[in-house]
Order: sequence, then C-alpha cells, then structure tokens
Amino acid sequence: MVAGAVSHEILSQVSPSRFWKAIVKDSHNLMPKLMPEIISSIVILEGDGGVGTIRQSNFTDAIKDFSYWKDRIDAIDDDKRVFKYSVIEGGLLGKKVKSTTFTLEFKGGIEGGSVCEFHGEFETVEGSVPKEEETKEMMENIVGMFKAVEGYLLANPNAYA
Repeated sequence: MVAGAVSHEILSQVSPSRFWKAIVKDSHNLMPKLMPEIISSIVILEGDGGVGTIRQSNFTDAIKDFSYWKDRIDAIDDDKRVFKYSVIEGGLLGKKVKSTTFTLEFKGGIEGGSVCEFHGEFETVEGSVPKEEETKEMMENIVGMFKAVEGYLLANPNAYA
C-alpha cells in the first residue's frame, strides 16, 4: 500500500467568508445547481452539518469510476474556516484507495479576496499506485468546482454575503 497526498492553493477575488458559506455550509444545495452535469444531488443522511454529519454525493454518468460517495465531516472550525472530511463509502474506496481525507482552509487574500488551501491524503489498496495523470485530473476537477462557485459568487454579489 502507498500513502500519498495532493495539495493545491486557489486564489480568488471572492472573500473567504462567502466561499466558506457557499462551499462548506451550503454545498448540498449549491453544487448540484452549479454542476448538474456532474453532481445529481447531495443528501444529508445524518447530522446537522456539524462534526459527524454524513452526506451522500450522487454523481451523473460523467463520472466513469463510481456513481456516489458518502463522506463524514471530521472537523469544522467556523472561526478559522477549516473543514475536514473523509470519504467513508463509495467513490474509489476499495477499488484504488483504503482511505481518503480532505481538508479545506479559506484564508484572506489580497484586496478582500481569498486563498483556499486544499489538501487530500490517501492510502492506496495494495498494488494500486496513482498515475500522475490521475492525480492531475483530480486536481483539475477540484479547481473546476471552485471556479464554478467563484463564477457564481462573482455574478451574484449578494449571494452568501
């Protein structure tokens, strides 16, 4: 088994508080609307959005390797804007990875904008080593998601204000 990590930093004109509200607090409503070609729905199965909450993200046929995943919120700090969650079922679990954990942190940037730091850690199943192009594609998808939210927030300055 191989342990690995991916990280990326995304700069934005949108304030950290608006990104936090849109991506962390309301992603279950917003993401299926912004990316219906990829995400068909996000359903809260247990909890109230805090630590321990379990959500299920359902994907369209655009995602070839899986149709859904369930994740659990492991940590959420509204003051520091740090959000950590783990995929607990579905996705690539059991196929390519044993475990996957993601951390998002939203910090202030220049001129009222923000810096979003994304970090993912994973442990692969035996014999499965991620290819560079797979890691690159994953990062491109994550950046694409952030850019979709950013575009929406820039076009709707009162949303999540």
